[in-house]
Amino acid sequence: MDINLAQPLAEMRAAFAEYEAALISNDSATLIRLFSETPETIRYGIQENLYGAEEIQAFRRARPSVGLMRRLSRTVITTYGQDFAIASTLFHRDTAPGKVGRQMQSWVRHPEGWLIVAAHVSLIEETA
Repeated sequence: MDINLAQPLAEMRAAFAEYEAALISNDSATLIRLFSETPETIRYGIQENLYGAEEIQAFRRARPSVGLMRRLSRTVITTYGQDFAIASTLFHRDTAPGKVGRQMQSWVRHPEGWLIVAAHVSLIEETA
């Protein structure tokens, strides 16, 4: 298995950057487009468990657009072969002092581009 081939890694870095920009600007159309539109797609959020594209899309459309700015740290993007990747990052928000967010996404290359097929977001106490 080839890990972090140059072309898929560059594509995934661009897809992750597009996702992050859409997240902090609450661009729901882009966020919806970047998730696979299948019933098997799952997103576990801080306060929600979303199964399937319809639940994820409804969440994105209803999400408030305040307090979305965040700083990322320890971002790791790893590609496996040409068509699978995992993106992991920690995030910090001024609106959540003393907390650190964790985000992991599984991405698969589809004919229309790289799409998230599974995501998990959690918030924990920050440790020293």
